[in-house]
Amino acid sequence: MFGIKKKRKLHSHIDSLIGPNTQIEGNINFSGGLRVDGHIRGNIIATSDTHSTLVLSEQGNIEGKIQVSNVVINGTVSGPIYADEYLELQAKAKVFGDVYYGSMEIQLGASVEGKMIRMDSLPSEKLVTLIPAAPD
Repeated sequence: MFGIKKKRKLHSHIDSLIGPNTQIEGNINFSGGLRVDGHIRGNIIATSDTHSTLVLSEQGNIEGKIQVSNVVINGTVSGPIYADEYLELQAKAKVFGDVYYGSMEIQLGASVEGKMIRMDSLPSEKLVTLIPAAPD
């Protein structure tokens, strides 16, 4: 039926919070749900959790690579984003870097300075090249 949206299953609760007055320099590895209201200079990577979710609030800022299954951005990101399943760019989102996504929702006002590449359009790493045998 028209007008019915199918919502993705995001991690339903926040396991970790980085508050608005917090600044972190270094990589963060997490599983479950992570909300960032502060500033991070480093990579954020979800470890072995297919339904992991990162939420970056309007006052949040990340300088580094993001590699998480589900990503919701309303702040500023300087670096590439790899969202295997779902990416949502809310109205105040500002992304400076390439974006790799499974599916995406963009609200009016969000901006991206970089390439937007759908994950299933990337070349497969499982390609095999056959080399003919040398003649006897």
